[in-house]
Amino acid sequence: MSASKVAIVTGGSRGIGRNAVLRLAKQGVHAIFTYRSNRTEADNVVALTAESGAQAIALPLDTGDSRTFDGFAGEVRKALAELGVKRFDFLVNNAGMSSSASLETITEAEMDALYDVHFKGVLFLTQKLLPLMKDGGRIVNISSGLARFAMPNRIGYGPIKAAVEALTRYLAVELAPRRITANVVAPGAIATDFSGGIVRDNPQVNKMVADHTALGRVGVPEDVGPVIAALLSDDFGWVNAQRIEVAGGMHI
Repeated sequence: MSASKVAIVTGGSRGIGRNAVLRLAKQGVHAIFTYRSNRTEADNVVALTAESGAQAIALPLDTGDSRTFDGFAGEVRKALAELGVKRFDFLVNNAGMSSSASLETITEAEMDALYDVHFKGVLFLTQKLLPLMKDGGRIVNISSGLARFAMPNRIGYGPIKAAVEALTRYLAVELAPRRITANVVAPGAIATDFSGGIVRDNPQVNKMVADHTALGRVGVPEDVGPVIAALLSDDFGWVNAQRIEVAGGMHI
């Protein structure tokens, strides 16, 4: 099956990544997406993508283990061949892990894990996949509203996401000769299973977020996936090195 457009989405089996894959499928974009361990959830995304007339291929990946990236790039080559193309168009670095540590409680091991997944993983996975990416392609990295505003118990997560935003600007500069753009989507608090589902499942936290959001509610993945898909569309080809916060006006 040939495809004119192919996106690679890390962490595409759940939450924001899942919605991005499904939204892209509605636009005729095929996907190679990664999942950490839950093959059942991944297979469900594959099936839903097919219902939209697109094709998705799920590949396991731990984005915190850069030693596996060479092998993953080989699997991507096989997946591209299955889709009938040699190169992909879009990369969405979405996979992540949460942290609720404070300055007093954070450990070096936890900070290392955040760095490995959110910064080192994004940097080196992008590096490994660049030979397979088309010139004129697009990169979207996922940050967080916590890179702009500070809240308690996010001493590791917020700053590392700010580093991702700086990295994105450097990617935009270095990849300019290949006409590859790099932008950031920074969600606010989203009702998913992220961070143990605390925003979705804890009524007090849900209300607190809604009370601090201009539009008066917590975000959902369906608020963010379309923005990612839009940045990958032809209409946004002149947008580069930008940060777009998708938070409903949280902590304005």
